Amino acid sequence: MKFRYAMVCSSNQNRSMEAHYHLKREGFDVCSYGTGAHVKLPGPSLREPYDFGTPYKQMFDELRRKDSELYKRNGILPMLKRNAGVKVAPQRWQLNASDGTFDVVITFEEKVFDMVIEDLHNREHVLMKPVLVINLEVKDNHEEAAVGARLTLDLCQELEATDSWEANIGNILSTFERQNRRKLVYSISFY
Repeated sequence: MKFRYAMVCSSNQNRSMEAHYHLKREGFDVCSYGTGAHVKLPGPSLREPYDFGTPYKQMFDELRRKDSELYKRNGILPMLKRNAGVKVAPQRWQLNASDGTFDVVITFEEKVFDMVIEDLHNREHVLMKPVLVINLEVKDNHEEAAVGARLTLDLCQELEATDSWEANIGNILSTFERQNRRKLVYSISFY
């Protein structure tokens, strides 16, 4: 694969991890992140907060002990099990500088896209290496995350097939939008 990818949602649990899982399985160089202040999971108190860096396995074990039936039924336990098979713990985008640079960053929510762009603008631009940031709006539920991951894989395969994303990005994105009836927003930033 030619490019290095980052998948970003709010909590690095559902949308970014589903896409990370699919891309990793296909051999892509991919990482995933969240932009929120905490990792949030649906539960009896509406949201169960965790700190970024808390291992997925620890979350799985704690929630299974709290209410196994609830967290199975709402899909959280299977999601955490999948996540633990992809990487150890959720990571925060704003703390990823030591992970190196990315060629393409895909976000799944407009406010996350805005946060990634803002963060990239605030970083010291040493390399002046371009990074393509694309937002593919995906609702934060398990069904939509699965659809979004398949669309993300298709889009990344299109990017890999081009000699230069910089020269062809307009055509690639407009074709994707037309074929999938999904609106994309993109920006080019720098490291």
